[in-house]
Amino acid sequence: MKQAFVFLATGFEEIEALGTVDILRRGGIRVSTVSIMGELKVMGAHNIPVVADFVFEEADFSVVDALILPGGIPGSNHLNTCTRLKELILKKYQEDVILAAICAGPMVLGGLGLLKGRRATCFPNFEPTMIGATPTYTGVEQDGKIITCKGPGFVFEFGLSILKSLRDEEIADEVAAALQVNM
Repeated sequence: MKQAFVFLATGFEEIEALGTVDILRRGGIRVSTVSIMGELKVMGAHNIPVVADFVFEEADFSVVDALILPGGIPGSNHLNTCTRLKELILKKYQEDVILAAICAGPMVLGGLGLLKGRRATCFPNFEPTMIGATPTYTGVEQDGKIITCKGPGFVFEFGLSILKSLRDEEIADEVAAALQVNM
């Protein structure tokens, strides 16, 4: 079974994180939420507390197929300043793992230089944080193993794009149909 990790930090965008988790789990992906805040309970941007599956220090990232960064402010800023997370992203990028980021989340990938020469999208006005990317302004953009998304209104397309990359188009279509999402 494929394994994905969704990283949570204080101020994360709840619908982006939890919507993605839900879609991937419906598609048969083992998804774990990981707090980078040193404790399991993480408060979302809209004051919804979420209990993560792991704190960063206790998660086993030896087997991973996708790393997912939700947006939200200040959540994305916390992700962007987490040295351990950025080191993990760089390591897994070399291992050809899918890297997915939504809303303000692509700033992390941009700051690491992983978007240089790639098509990418993000929340409006965050384009300068996608250093070296060619902004497409689309809802979801996939360039190789990197998937970016404009924001919460595109969470279904985002989750289904990740699912399609991890499994296949048929599984993604089945989940979309069950969710009543037209793709």
